[in-house]
Amino acid sequence: MSNTRLIDGESAASYGPDLIPIGTTVSVRVPASTGNVGPGYDSLGLALGRYDEITVERTEEPLSFDLSGEGSDDVPRTEDHLVVRAMRTAWRAIGLLELPGLRITAHQRIPHSRGMGSSASAIVAGVVAANAMVPEEVRLSDNAVLQVCSQMEGHPDNVAPSLYGGLVISYSSADGFHSVPVTVNEKIIPVVAVPDYEVPTRIARGLIPETVPHREASINSGRAALLVHAMKDAPEELFAGTEDHLHQQYRASAMAPSASLVAHLRGRGHAAIISGAGPTVLTMAGSEEESKRIVAAIEALNSGDLDQADDQDITWNVERLTVDRNGVIVEHNKPV
Repeated sequence: MSNTRLIDGESAASYGPDLIPIGTTVSVRVPASTGNVGPGYDSLGLALGRYDEITVERTEEPLSFDLSGEGSDDVPRTEDHLVVRAMRTAWRAIGLLELPGLRITAHQRIPHSRGMGSSASAIVAGVVAANAMVPEEVRLSDNAVLQVCSQMEGHPDNVAPSLYGGLVISYSSADGFHSVPVTVNEKIIPVVAVPDYEVPTRIARGLIPETVPHREASINSGRAALLVHAMKDAPEELFAGTEDHLHQQYRASAMAPSASLVAHLRGRGHAAIISGAGPTVLTMAGSEEESKRIVAAIEALNSGDLDQADDQDITWNVERLTVDRNGVIVEHNKPV
């Protein structure tokens, strides 16, 4: 199937729900992600070792859900659920237009509206699960999966690391979206500080100006190039490589406690950034020892040993994660 067909949202083929036998079951585990990674605005993404787990079963009954975990009380249990919307989009690209009976079981560990790619992970889970449920001869190619996911999300910088794992450089051209995985140095440990408040992505994006000074853009391009080198071969360059001039300063007003924490950690020489559109703060530790110092510095805020920004009583859920290196994992169980 060509990218043109996918972009048009059409398929040359047409199938009915019996394309997927009753009892077909697919389970996916999809990692969280952080977009931008400092200076890599809308172009860099990193897969994080926190996961949503989703199982989809083809049933004779109408659509049903069994949801638990982060944000499960707030998402719709209808065809408007993002995983279902992603499945429908993938099936339409294949040529299956009627939604079959489904039971969706999900345990979510990726927090919503915190800058850790929850929507991208849901899209990846739905598209990949839908693709795995149909016969192999009609499945979308890996590239087509990237196109469908990126079109739904609007850009590939979060969906690509959730698909492929590791650090991913993404860009677009006339023939679609492209992503290039980069192997991340094993010494690097991401530390996340997830606050107990949300910032919707649309609000954070709305604060970005349409233009920035040429000098700022020039500085940023150098930092982004350095960051890729630091992530792959030189963790000692993470602090300089994560310096951003395109988005974080403009979004600070929407997440003052997070901006304050970034400044506090960077003041101590740690490579702290806003994760995606925020408000989670992500710090790249170059060693086990540094990761422990970062955790201790953030926990000092929770304990009240240090003043917080604007006198706001913010609690930070701090956790050392791994860099996910596998991307989405699929288990396909055929009906008996």
